[in-house]
This record gives sequence, structure tokens and C-alpha cells, in this order.
Amino acid sequence: MSNSRILDDTPALSIQDLRKRFGKTNALDGVVFKLHQGERLGLLGPNGAGKTTLVRCIARRIRADQGDIVLLGEPMAPTGTSPSLGIVPQELAIYEDLSAYQNLYFFGRFHGLRGRELKHRIHWALEWTGLKDRSSQLVRHFSGGMKRRINLACGVMHSPRVLLLDEPTVGVDPQSRERIYVMIDSLSEEGCSILLTTHHMEEAEWQCDRLVIMDRGRVVADGTIDELIDQSVGPSRSVRLRIDGHSLRHHPREFGFLRKWEPEIVFRSDEEQVVELRMNDVAQYLPAILEQLSAQSVIVRDIEVQPPSLHDVFLALTGKHLRDV
Repeated sequence: MSNSRILDDTPALSIQDLRKRFGKTNALDGVVFKLHQGERLGLLGPNGAGKTTLVRCIARRIRADQGDIVLLGEPMAPTGTSPSLGIVPQELAIYEDLSAYQNLYFFGRFHGLRGRELKHRIHWALEWTGLKDRSSQLVRHFSGGMKRRINLACGVMHSPRVLLLDEPTVGVDPQSRERIYVMIDSLSEEGCSILLTTHHMEEAEWQCDRLVIMDRGRVVADGTIDELIDQSVGPSRSVRLRIDGHSLRHHPREFGFLRKWEPEIVFRSDEEQVVELRMNDVAQYLPAILEQLSAQSVIVRDIEVQPPSLHDVFLALTGKHLRDV
């Protein structure tokens, strides 16, 4: 997504050589990155990469052993909260025995809002979440997606300039996820800087201006999607040929002209065979491949060409899937 919301050169959030050790484990091993003002930064990593520890350090739930967390140019105190920082945890931090209105009132008071300002923000939050008609209902009766929306609203009642969003759409249906995206969009349009952790590749790819990938307590990559692709997997394309199995007279690995691309058979049956190749210049090589297959009376049923994806980048950098433990 394009980003035209940068306000000045002072980072919204700066993580400087952050380290945290639990026993013999280096949960954070010199983490360094910046969140620019007006930016949406995605934080990715396999389980055990150190994301949770980092989030807890920023939220001041635990204290780092070394390093600094700088918020809008000012070092954060070891304890306490900042009115410029909003935190929406992955665990629902709302009271299910209270109504939506009562939750918003409580968290507004917690963040220092009073009187007319508090009333205005509650009205805004109910409109923003689309829950105005349910303001008096107990949260326990809400769907998972509705609880997520209230959870998000409670975390931004004080209009923070920087927002930490930890898995904001976990466990919700696609329709609720889209509604939450719209809510996040409106925060970005108002200039809020957002650090978002997620396990959804598509969420990271489409909702973030830039990505930071962590593994084993370190930042292993930092950049836009295009930059990360160039740094890791390069411009090669995946080309999948679905071949009529009955037309084969040879095993595809015996085709000398295919060896250059180290073909991988990803599925085989009597009816069809799928051969996957990787190549940098599809326009140059694919026509010749199809011509030679045709000359051997091999029938190609379907062709699929896919550019490098964030999934490819993630595997190349960490050797793991995003949900690997």
C-alpha cells in the first residue's frame, strides 16, 4: 500500500539494541528497527522468534535487560504508560459482565478522559465499531468479531499517536476481519502510527507499508515486500505445468531440456502429473518448453505462473512456516 502520511523525520517508535534473556534463552538478541510516523509496520516471525517478548517490552509488561525504547523522540520510562501509546493485546482486555458502553466508559476514564470529552469519545467509538445499537448489551453476548471491535476501541479511546496491535483479527470470520481493516484504515488516515503483529500472510502483505521479520530473537529482514523479495528469493517465478499423464512416454526428469530448472513433481497420478519449475524469464523460456513438450506429444492441460510471495520470503529467511512451532 502507498504511504503519504509521514509527518516528520522523528520515528514514532525506535527499538534500539533491545535484549532480554530468560535463563539460557536469548528471547531478544539485539533487536533494532524503527516505526516511522504515519506508517503501518508489520511484525512477523515464527513462534519463538521473540515477537511476544518484544510486544511485552514495548507495553511495559516486562523490562528489557538492555537497550532502549524511544517513543516520539523520548525514551520510555521502565514502568508506567504513555498517553501517546495505545495497546490492543491479543487477549481480549474487556469486561464481559459490562455493556459495550460501560467498557468504553471505564477505559476512557482509565486513560484520563472526563466529562464532555469522554462522552464524545464514547459516541465516536460506538459509531466507529458499528455497535451503537448494541451499546447497552452485555459484551458476553457479543460475537467474537464484535468483541474484537470493542477491544480495539477501548485501546484507542485516548486517541494515541502510536498504536501497538497484537493479532487484531485472530479468531474472527472474514466479514469481521474486513470490518476491523476498515477501522484500522481510519486510524491510519488520522495519522496514527501502527505496529501490527499477525499470523496472516495476506494481512501483512496488504495492510502494512513495511515489514520486519524476526527469528531467534533477531531482526532478519526489514523492508517493503518488493525489497524483501529482492533480498531473499529474487525475481524468479514459479511455473506449474499440469500434464496429461496418458500422453507421457518418459518421466519428466528424463527430459534433458527440463533439467536446467530442476523440475519438482508435486503430484502424480495415472491421469495427470504436475511439474513445478522456477525461472527468472518466463517469457523467454516457457514458449520453448511448451514447443518441445508438444513435439514429444506431451499434452499440457494447464499452466500456472506465480510471482514470488511473502510466503516464499518468509520460508527463505527463517526456514519455517509462519505457524511453525
